[in-house]
Amino acid sequence: MTYFPPRQTATKSLKSSAAFASLKRDIMLGVLEPGTGLTELDLATHFQCSQGTVREALLQLQEEGLVLRKGRRGTQVSECTADEAIEMFRLRQQIEGSGIARMMRAPSRTLIKDLEDLLSKMLAAADAADELELAAIDRDFHRRIFEDADLPALDPILHRCLVHNHRFKISRSPMSRDLKATALRHRSIIESIEGGDARRATASMHHHIATIVDFGPEVFPESVQ
Repeated sequence: MTYFPPRQTATKSLKSSAAFASLKRDIMLGVLEPGTGLTELDLATHFQCSQGTVREALLQLQEEGLVLRKGRRGTQVSECTADEAIEMFRLRQQIEGSGIARMMRAPSRTLIKDLEDLLSKMLAAADAADELELAAIDRDFHRRIFEDADLPALDPILHRCLVHNHRFKISRSPMSRDLKATALRHRSIIESIEGGDARRATASMHHHIATIVDFGPEVFPESVQ
């Protein structure tokens, strides 16, 4: 017997996803600045949906660290500070460094193809000058590598670090950046994995993370020499 979920539930989920995507985009791009208050009633009116649907979207944003929900005091867009970014970069390097070394023991047969496909999508986003889409595919790229490390409980932590890193990078880039160069930085990671050298792959990942932002040499001096 085939189960079909109630149409109302499916519609609510679609509206929640749309609200989540719209709010996330505005937060990542700085349209909604840190400290901005978000009320369920106002958002429900704006997105023409129920407050329950908005609440689902806000809970998703909270999971990614983009908003802070403070009970009766409401919801606010979270801060995006250099101190927090530095700690998340350090945590990310530890997680991904260990993850890629572990992955190199038994990479899946489709890994290289999957990464090449994701790089192609990043280049397409760069050609379209869509920095936010490029960042989203970038996160998929890194999580695809980590998937083969077989450490699923750490994936949500890595995802949150990636989201915060991209938000910080975008917020600190007042001038347009070379998006194609940003995408092509991932090619060396693919090549190091394809070469089968775990030490080289780990070093490539460490260098990639250490050179993402301007203060990289100060945070990871040993990785950028």
